[in-house]
Amino acid sequence: MKLKDPELKKGSFLSITLLILSGELIFLLPYVLARVFRPTFLEVFNLSNLQLGGLFSVYGTVAILSYLYGGVISDKFQPKILIAISLFFTAFGGLVLSTYPSYLILQILWGYWGFTTVFLFWGAMIKATRVWGGSKNQGEAFGLLDGGRGLVAASMGTLGVLIFSVFLTNDIELASLVERKNAFRYVILFLSFIVFVTGILVIVLMETSQEGVINKNASLIPNIKSVLKIPSVWLIMFIIISAYVGYKVTDIYSLYASDVMDFDNLEAANIGSLQLYLRPLVCLLIALFANKKSYIHLIIIGFIIMLIGALIFSLGIVQVDMNYVFFFSLIVVATGTYAIRALYFSLMQEGHVPLVLTGTAVGVISVVGYTPDIFASPVIGYLLDTYPGILGHQYVFSMLVVFSIIGLWTSLKFSKLVSSFK
Repeated sequence: MKLKDPELKKGSFLSITLLILSGELIFLLPYVLARVFRPTFLEVFNLSNLQLGGLFSVYGTVAILSYLYGGVISDKFQPKILIAISLFFTAFGGLVLSTYPSYLILQILWGYWGFTTVFLFWGAMIKATRVWGGSKNQGEAFGLLDGGRGLVAASMGTLGVLIFSVFLTNDIELASLVERKNAFRYVILFLSFIVFVTGILVIVLMETSQEGVINKNASLIPNIKSVLKIPSVWLIMFIIISAYVGYKVTDIYSLYASDVMDFDNLEAANIGSLQLYLRPLVCLLIALFANKKSYIHLIIIGFIIMLIGALIFSLGIVQVDMNYVFFFSLIVVATGTYAIRALYFSLMQEGHVPLVLTGTAVGVISVVGYTPDIFASPVIGYLLDTYPGILGHQYVFSMLVVFSIIGLWTSLKFSKLVSSFK
């Protein structure tokens, strides 16, 4: 069955703005909070790195189970409805987190978030973005989405650090655990409120999809079979899994600053927040120039850059009192990672994935592409706990070297496939 895509025009600025806001705010509670405040997060919840990795693994397991059917649902219903419902349910989880529950409840909560942030949300967001970009602006659409999401994450991270510091009654080094927990609770509640309000804005203001992209008769098995027959889908899976390992490694930048560079908790949180600003900068540059070049060629360059940065860290070159080397190496790894993230879903257009099957394709690709949500965080946590100090971090970045090579090889294969279409 050959499906012909409708000719679509680019959507409104308001719609892409709402997609950007919802696309990042929904992940603030399960992901960004622990990334920016990792040392503080471990302390106030009394967790080891391995236990935190276990939470992300629970999240990833539920998410993987949610991708497939969630993708098909996004091919049947208007994205704005699915996105808003997901935001509301995710915000409610923040209220539970603010009570500092037991580790068992935290595991259940992260599993709950694995469902609320994926089942109705993920395929709907990617499909709405592809529709917004129209037939000729996919690089711009996904570059703006991920760049804008990065700006939102960085802004929320900075605001979170500010709220945390304002509600600390003493200097960070003098504050008791109770004082830190009380201050951190305000951060959690603020983020939960923002997520809920965004859901209301999506319902009221986001435009509906253009005609020809919703199939109310879409069914799971036939759609999946159609998607699996598309050669580019398999290559996109492995491009994403390789890039996503790089993204998971960004979780430890603040911890590297604390463990290796001897920064205090607040300084480390600032590193976690400031490195997030690289994401919008890189992705917005991608949005400006991507439509003038082949997306896959930019992704190949991204993997080369990520590989170079990972090698610098894995060799143990970045040590205490080498702040400039640390910042340079962090920028190199993050630049490569964010450049790839900005473009990997735009490959569906180059790879001839039919628009009407976008949700299903996203679900199928994500089942493999986002498996680092299951294995990466526990592996990273194990390495950091078992090999304290710089050695554990070297092992983590060595893992990234391997996946950078896999991603580079797969991208070259995709480039050859695209060339065969011409």
